[in-house]
Amino acid sequence: MGKNIVEKIIEAHLASGQAQAGQRIGIKADQVYTQDATGTMAWLQFEAIGVSRVKVPLAVSYVDHNMLQSDFMNADDHEFLRTSASKFGAWFSRPGNGISHQIHLERFSAPGKIALGTDSHTPTGGGIGMIAIGVGGLDAAAMMAGAPFELKMPDVVRVNLKGKLRRPWVASMDIILELLRRLTVKGGVGRIFEYAGPGVKELSVPERATITNMGAELGATTSVFPSDERTLHFLKSQNREQDWVELSADPDAVYAETIDINLSRLEPLIAMPHSPDNVKPVRELAGTKVNQVCIGSCTNSSYMALKEVASVLKGRQIAPGVSLLLNPGSRQVAAMLARDGIVKDLLAAGVRLLESSCGPCIGMGGAPGSGHVSIRSYNRNFKGRSGTKDAQVYLANPLLCALFAVKGEIIDPKTSGIKVSRAKEPAEYPVNNNMFIPPAEESTGKAEIVKGPNIKSVPVKEKPGDVLEAEVLLVTGDNITTDDIMPAGSKILPLRSNIPAISEFVYSGLDPEFSKRALAVSANGGGVVIGGENYGQGSSREHAALAPMYLGVKAVIAKSFARIHRANLINFGILPLVFENPEDYKKIGKGDRLKAAGLREAVRENRAFMVENLTQGTSFMAVPNLSGREADLILEGGLLPYIKTKFKD
Repeated sequence: MGKNIVEKIIEAHLASGQAQAGQRIGIKADQVYTQDATGTMAWLQFEAIGVSRVKVPLAVSYVDHNMLQSDFMNADDHEFLRTSASKFGAWFSRPGNGISHQIHLERFSAPGKIALGTDSHTPTGGGIGMIAIGVGGLDAAAMMAGAPFELKMPDVVRVNLKGKLRRPWVASMDIILELLRRLTVKGGVGRIFEYAGPGVKELSVPERATITNMGAELGATTSVFPSDERTLHFLKSQNREQDWVELSADPDAVYAETIDINLSRLEPLIAMPHSPDNVKPVRELAGTKVNQVCIGSCTNSSYMALKEVASVLKGRQIAPGVSLLLNPGSRQVAAMLARDGIVKDLLAAGVRLLESSCGPCIGMGGAPGSGHVSIRSYNRNFKGRSGTKDAQVYLANPLLCALFAVKGEIIDPKTSGIKVSRAKEPAEYPVNNNMFIPPAEESTGKAEIVKGPNIKSVPVKEKPGDVLEAEVLLVTGDNITTDDIMPAGSKILPLRSNIPAISEFVYSGLDPEFSKRALAVSANGGGVVIGGENYGQGSSREHAALAPMYLGVKAVIAKSFARIHRANLINFGILPLVFENPEDYKKIGKGDRLKAAGLREAVRENRAFMVENLTQGTSFMAVPNLSGREADLILEGGLLPYIKTKFKD
């Protein structure tokens, strides 16, 4: 029996188990990278483990999220990250170098490798033929300390691309929007998407990376493309030809499912508020007034994408009443736009050119006005993520974004009368690594880590007792995001290294009194959160588990969990439980007091156990669904106390 691409890469990196769907496996990573919003805590955790130097072949610390320096906090975090990288043997990407996923694609990604990153859009690297997985910061710290990454081997789904895109207005982003339309944000849970078919050759590596990047919105573990001649071209143009290997599935490879997409039949698509799977044809929304347009992010900020955007804007003006913000994905992209005179054209059209960083995508500036319509070439449009709660955020490919900015409204592009100049893949990219600080060849142990006053120690949870008796703090609906649990934005993001301070904002958008109520009951058994389907979707931010743990949350009982958030809950000792009977979800109210006895034994044996609702005089069965290692983590109080005993120097 032949092997698919996923099996080939995983089997070459196995530390334990067998690469069979549903089996627990441990894998070794070639690369681990962090970004500053999650990286500060990840490096604090690595320091707490007690290992003197990273034990993976490549570690990179990027700064791309917390770029607004309105006070000392973000700047202090950047200095902490720089000095930590120096001490522990990691590359450091300076502020302004660009968005981690875009730069990593340019400088370090390689087919056949495995990369773990502390960001849910790490799968961007799948566009070059690598397995790239988003993880929590503590998982990354453990990997850098020498531990394997453990997960359940996902099902591998083949996405067969046929035909050719109806360019220019149909782009690679429309392919992933079509998948989201069909499968929803839950459709990729427990799955890896492997792209194949003749349509693959239609797509450049940056276009493939757009698809794998936004595959995170499906809930997928990751997505991957073959490594072929177009992959070789990209690596050659980045002066990294030596990193290329050919990689394809065997003709008789087996898949859990095959999904066919005929590119020739795709039309321009748009995701409506407030979910990436709320997808409609653009023509159905024609006439919708637009107030703001944002182009860029880690999804659509390559040189080729922005050059084509400029061809729409050149010689034209942004419509009155519209603000267009554009952030190049990397310093390399920005330099090429300047070299080719494209920056001049963008500025002449009225574009607000931003720094090469995440910017408005993470709510770091660029918030829309009250009730405004914002069209973005980004990957997420969850309610309030933009920084404005009542904004109506839509997602569309970058060419459509440029068109709508010029017209001032959503239009069917077939009626636009505008011609687009197709961008050719560069034969050579200008490579300048002056914004990287490479690691010293050997650790001297003399480097000093600088910690500002906002950087606090990592809180550690105690081992759980045998009886859980706690108050229900909140009952949520389906598809709760990590933005809902732990909001981002320019006010909150600088507190990422200060858990006591950031914990005050847990669930603040849904329940402003949540943190006060949680702390009030923390001394009396703590609290429990009740969730619906797909609890914790979205960003990998581990603070959505770490801050609730600090507030005394002992367990989350839900119908189902998103993969990364479930792993983060376990890493911080919060028990993720699933209702044996989903109908029991309806029988629990905020303020109810729940009790479960014999907890440690039930966790150790991974068996369902009874939870009493003392308030209502009822009971229900909860299921741990834990592997042996996950049970060990819960019983130890989380990954940090568990791993310190195994990997400390």
